[in-house]
Amino acid sequence: MTIMITLGAILFGLIIAYAIISYFIPINLWLQAHFADVHIPMTSLFGMRLRRVDPNLIVISMITAHKAGISLKVDDLESHFLAKGNVGRVIEALVAADRAGIALTFERACAIDLAGRDVLREGVQPSVNPVVISIDNIIGTALDGIQLMVKVKVTVRANIERLVGGATQETIKARVGQGIVAEIGSAKSYKDVLENPDRISARVLDLGLDSGTAYEILSIDVADIDVGKNVGAQLQASQAEADMRTAEAKAREKRAMAEARQEEMKALAEEKRALVIEAEAQVPMALADSLRSGKMGFMDYYNLQNIKADTSMRKSIGSPKAS
Repeated sequence: MTIMITLGAILFGLIIAYAIISYFIPINLWLQAHFADVHIPMTSLFGMRLRRVDPNLIVISMITAHKAGISLKVDDLESHFLAKGNVGRVIEALVAADRAGIALTFERACAIDLAGRDVLREGVQPSVNPVVISIDNIIGTALDGIQLMVKVKVTVRANIERLVGGATQETIKARVGQGIVAEIGSAKSYKDVLENPDRISARVLDLGLDSGTAYEILSIDVADIDVGKNVGAQLQASQAEADMRTAEAKAREKRAMAEARQEEMKALAEEKRALVIEAEAQVPMALADSLRSGKMGFMDYYNLQNIKADTSMRKSIGSPKAS
């Protein structure tokens, strides 16, 4: 009984020891790499475990690169893994680039990957199969005031050399849209744009809008052009309405000034009339004082009264009622 317990403990210990040894020294991976003609020392596999590097990923990546005829070093793959890079994606991109005849080094692929770009989908694949970017609702106005709404399709190819630090497709859209608007704005008539849309796209293509971006513009094709509003006529109508309102305001101002002047004249006339009435009220007193003081005789007063009566008669004869 004791012998059986001892044998069981020994067997259990051997199993535990084998599991530990197999974990730190992955013999299966070493054999797999050896038969694939990829020479990876056993000590390197052991060191990967200690450095917390996935040896399975490294071995599979080395085998894939070797079968594709790409020479890599284990240390380079480990360094990229430890830098939080995607080793598998880098290897796929290198193999795809090699098959497509695209010059892509391991260092460049790692730099693109660490920059947060998908080196396969954003670099290699768009380099082999150009991408078509659709830009809708580009609105420009020709010199004759007619608005045009343009839709274009921009064919671009990825530039791997500028993929790190290069601007994205959004920059391409913005630049192409700005170029189309500028070209429409320089056209004398909207008819010129409708007759020769390819001329505008060719001019925009010559502007070098892909400078500083991660792409190379291959072509700019006008897909559709729609005639929009007559902006010039709307601006003229708005200006005419504004001028009319300004004239009306000035006329109201002049009318108000005239009415104020008229009221001022009326007030001045009333003031003069009051002065006349006041002066006329003092005439009898002045006559009486002159008679008392002897400055005026009775006959002088009598002649004055005759003159007033004669004046009144003449006014009555000349008035419209008398006629």
